[in-house]
Amino acid sequence: MLTQTRSRLLLAFSLVGLLAISSMADVPRARRPTGDWPQWRGPNRDGVSTETGLRSDWSSEPRLLWTASNLGAGLSAVSIQNGQIYTMGDRDNKEYVIALKVGDGSELWSTPIGEAWNGGNNSTGPHCTPAADGAYVYALSPNGDLACLESANGKIKWSLNLKKDFDGKMMSGWGYSESPLVDGKNLICTPGGKEDTLVALDKMTGKTIWKCATPSFSNKGNDGAGYSSVVVSNGAGVKQYVQLIGHGLIGVAASDGKFLWGYGKIANTTANIPTPIVSGDYVFNSTGYGAGAALLKLSREDGGVKADEVYFLKHEDLQNHHGGMVLIDGYLYGGHGHNSGAPVCVEFKTGKIAWKEKHAGKGSAAVGAADGKLFFRYEDGQVVVAEANPEHYKQLGTFKISDVSKPSWSHPVIAGGKLYLREQDRLMCYDAK
Repeated sequence: MLTQTRSRLLLAFSLVGLLAISSMADVPRARRPTGDWPQWRGPNRDGVSTETGLRSDWSSEPRLLWTASNLGAGLSAVSIQNGQIYTMGDRDNKEYVIALKVGDGSELWSTPIGEAWNGGNNSTGPHCTPAADGAYVYALSPNGDLACLESANGKIKWSLNLKKDFDGKMMSGWGYSESPLVDGKNLICTPGGKEDTLVALDKMTGKTIWKCATPSFSNKGNDGAGYSSVVVSNGAGVKQYVQLIGHGLIGVAASDGKFLWGYGKIANTTANIPTPIVSGDYVFNSTGYGAGAALLKLSREDGGVKADEVYFLKHEDLQNHHGGMVLIDGYLYGGHGHNSGAPVCVEFKTGKIAWKEKHAGKGSAAVGAADGKLFFRYEDGQVVVAEANPEHYKQLGTFKISDVSKPSWSHPVIAGGKLYLREQDRLMCYDAK
């Protein structure tokens, strides 16, 4: 009898184990909780972390684990892979890619990839977040210097310049701010030239695979690249790269670089910045400088793809300057207002404003999300943690980064149970568990 009972228990435990393995197999790899954050805005470029089990009480400042110093001026966020942190900084009149150790923030290596950025107003160093891809890491300077470096030691494998090699152009004067996208064997970036608005490069050699020339599709905005970064969409059943350029949103076929569609209503003439948000057949984006926000639906047409406007919100209702937004369970969360970050929640499919609140910090707010929580990081260094709840706005806690002397714009990163906040030449790592 005892033997039969033991056999039944072993069978039950085996079935539970098989079900658990099967469930994990159904979870997309990029969505599994890990300590990695390999690129701009995370594994899916959406600003949403897969971390769970974060602290519920944020009424006091989280414990500071370590601070890395002397990174140089910069607005770059961080990427994390295989125990290493990657960022960029302006040191000694050069733009550096920097690798740090996750455990204590100590520097592993630093490599200059080009001259320091001296153009634009109130220049604050590089803006790109490096893309980590196993043995290599990819980074772009404001001057257009694009480099592939060995992640183990920072040695440059190949480099080129978006201006010189592709006749690249920015829509205005603050320099390249894009974070390159690694997609399979390709590296995708946006030179902004007429004949090579978007390009796909062989990530191992830097050789051009295809170029996309963008036709005239909008009289709004300016010629050239914007300050946004590419995301991948499979809208209308076609894999495509969605990007915000000087004249507005575009979709480009991933297979051959064919221009698919364009939408210019949200473009402005100063700086088109936020990274688009894609979900199924839908594309959302919002820009500042009095532009607004729009949701598009992609569908097939004549062998190609068209983008139809689902709704457009005027800037009085919703404009995201440069802090980005996140999509959680059918609702968008982020900061509203030009040079402002008033917390706002919008129903994704309808554009209905669920709630809008006054903000706790000053200036624009960069936003990230994890474990049902929103992390707003304001220009003055104020950090606000709130619930991701469409029913109401509930602030869970707030604290302030010390010694903020320039605009505090780097996006927050939540990975491996830690909250990372870059502040110019410092990176703070907090315990978020």
